[in-house]
Amino acid sequence: MFLKKNIYVLILSILSFHLYSQKDSTKVKNEKVEKNLFVQEGLYKPLAPAKAAFYSAIFPGLGQIYNKKYWKAPIVWAALAIPTYYYQTNNSEYKRFRTAFRLREAGFQDEFTLDDGSTTVSDTTLERAQKQLRENRDLSLLSGVILYVLQIVEASVNAHLLQFNTDDNLSLKPTFIMDPMLFDAPKVGLTFKYTF
Repeated sequence: MFLKKNIYVLILSILSFHLYSQKDSTKVKNEKVEKNLFVQEGLYKPLAPAKAAFYSAIFPGLGQIYNKKYWKAPIVWAALAIPTYYYQTNNSEYKRFRTAFRLREAGFQDEFTLDDGSTTVSDTTLERAQKQLRENRDLSLLSGVILYVLQIVEASVNAHLLQFNTDDNLSLKPTFIMDPMLFDAPKVGLTFKYTF
């Protein structure tokens, strides 16, 4: 059993040396222009990911536009608009309940106190509402910051990946094959399909 596993590992490691995924597109040609001046030509632009991240940090979605992924910009704007909306809604409601609680503690009439002196909302409900709305507001702010950082990272990573040759002509598709004849003790096989 131990020998059989070692043989499988050895065969898979030998086969893995022959797998290549893409050509190196980061090679740069150097041409001598004058005495010691070189002009670099090639596909690799080292400042492109930094520019994309910088543009996304300045204005969300601009890095995606810089990468020519125009369809991602409205998604970024919508993703950042949702936590902004919930932050503003929860913040205004928090301030409303906070003002009512402070007025009631000071002995004044608040918006939840009727003219006859009865209250529609109790003191504990006002405290719970403040606590819940503050948590929701802070969660909205945190999710907005996380989405803002993620769109910067996405623009930078996308700019990095645009510089590599990703040819679909070479692929590896492992598949598992079940033996339908043996129901009691099923066998599982592994097939590698190479496409060039």
